[in-house]
Amino acid sequence: MNIEEILNTQLWGNSLESILIVAGIFVVVLIGLHLFRGFVLKRLEKLAKRTQTDIDDRILRILENISGIFYWFLAFYLTVKMLRTGGELDTVLNKIFVVLVVWEVIKITQSIVNYGLDKTTRRDVTMLNGIRIVVKIALWATGLLLILSNWGINISTLVASLGIGGIAIALAAQNILGDLFSSFSIYFDKPFRIGDYIVIAGGSGSADGVVKRIGLKTTRIETLQGDELVVPNKALTEAQIHNYKKMKRRRVDFTFGVVYGTSPEKLKKIPSIVTQIIQKQELSEPFRTHFREFGDFSLNFSVVYYMITSDYDDYLNTQHDINLKIKEAFEKEKIEMAFPTQTLYVKKDA
Repeated sequence: MNIEEILNTQLWGNSLESILIVAGIFVVVLIGLHLFRGFVLKRLEKLAKRTQTDIDDRILRILENISGIFYWFLAFYLTVKMLRTGGELDTVLNKIFVVLVVWEVIKITQSIVNYGLDKTTRRDVTMLNGIRIVVKIALWATGLLLILSNWGINISTLVASLGIGGIAIALAAQNILGDLFSSFSIYFDKPFRIGDYIVIAGGSGSADGVVKRIGLKTTRIETLQGDELVVPNKALTEAQIHNYKKMKRRRVDFTFGVVYGTSPEKLKKIPSIVTQIIQKQELSEPFRTHFREFGDFSLNFSVVYYMITSDYDDYLNTQHDINLKIKEAFEKEKIEMAFPTQTLYVKKDA
């Protein structure tokens, strides 16, 4: 038997020559894919490090994370398609190829989602992990349905069953799901962030404190007393929230009174004295000071100024210093501040 006869030998409906050619092509394709993965990607990685953006780094990382099994099977799948194969073998190869493609597409999509979440300004790890879990479940559920559909399995009944089961689960866990979707609303709308001081005004009362953690179901708030307040996210989205951390400046108003025996000349000096004291404070801006009313036992003045910071401690320190300076200035000017008094007049009969 000569070489030509050997090459024409039929195996599984293909000549030995065709099989050898396809085997050679398989080796070449496999080597080419490995060279692309080991040489070309490495060169591109060096170039990507010189750029300012990290998008190209992420794309290269996605390509590098494609498994070696996928490269090997891709080369095998492409070359085997050149041969005459039986229907069953084609079916098996197609099914395996779909599984591997879906696997890699899910991995790439997850990587893109993670990149987007890492680029967000919100650094709440719990919230980001929750979004990752939801996306992962959705991707794998979609991928499983695509695989089953490609394998010839009728998924309409399965989808209908999942729909009915999903409705039943949603009804049973509607409170939990409500808090879950509320957490996404808080994440995207950003009414407050971790570290913000907020006041919650709701139907069952009010609460205030510093936001410590925003979870998938609840938000943890540390109150001024030091205890931890756990609030369902749904309640937060339905309540009125005052966020003092977002306040650009604070309006402050206070009153004081001087005795009725104060002369008109000294009463005229008081607005100027108070305004100068407020102007000398580093974080305050005077607005107005007026002789407001004749009180029951004092001549009352109203003062309004603005703090150029929203920090509560800065406000208290500034007000403390203003009060001391007013007291010192009034003692220097011999202006007597009022306190609750009553004057009793006794009439004697002649």
